[in-house]
Amino acid sequence: MELSIDLLLWSAAIGCGLIAGIYFAFSTFIMAALGRIDEGGGIAAMNSINATILGSLFMTLFFGTTLASVALVILGLAAWGQPGSTVMLAGGLIHVIGMFASTLVFNVPLNKELTRAGEGAADVWARYLKKWTFWNHVRTVASTVACAGFIAALLARPPVF
Repeated sequence: MELSIDLLLWSAAIGCGLIAGIYFAFSTFIMAALGRIDEGGGIAAMNSINATILGSLFMTLFFGTTLASVALVILGLAAWGQPGSTVMLAGGLIHVIGMFASTLVFNVPLNKELTRAGEGAADVWARYLKKWTFWNHVRTVASTVACAGFIAALLARPPVF
C-alpha cells in the first residue's frame, strides 16, 4: 500500500509540474503575444487552441492528475497524523480547487463566451485577455504549490524499501 501511495504521489507531482509549466507559458508569454495581434486574429488563434486542446493528451493529464489529487486528499485524511499526510491533503485540495475547479468555474465559461463572440468582438477580447489570464495565473500557482506539496509529502514519508 505504501508503494502505491508513493507512486500516486510521484504521478501527481509530475502531472502538476507539467500542467504548471503549460499554464506558466500561457501566463508569461502566450497570452501577451495573442494580445499584440488584432482581436480577430487573437480570437481565432485562442479558439483554435481551445478546440485543439480538447482532443489532445493534455486532457488525459488534466483529468488524470485531478483524479490522483482527489485520491490523495482521501488518503491524506485516512492517514491523518502520519508523516506527509498534511501536505498530501493540502496538495490535493489546492490542485482540485485552485486548478480544476477554477478552470471549470472561470476559464471554461470564458472560452465558451469567446467562441460565441467570434471575430470582431474587441470588447469581448479585451475582457477575455484580462480575466482569462488572471485565472490562468491562479491555476499556475495552484499547480505549482500542489506539485511542491506532493514532493514534500514524498520527502516526509518513510522510505518504502
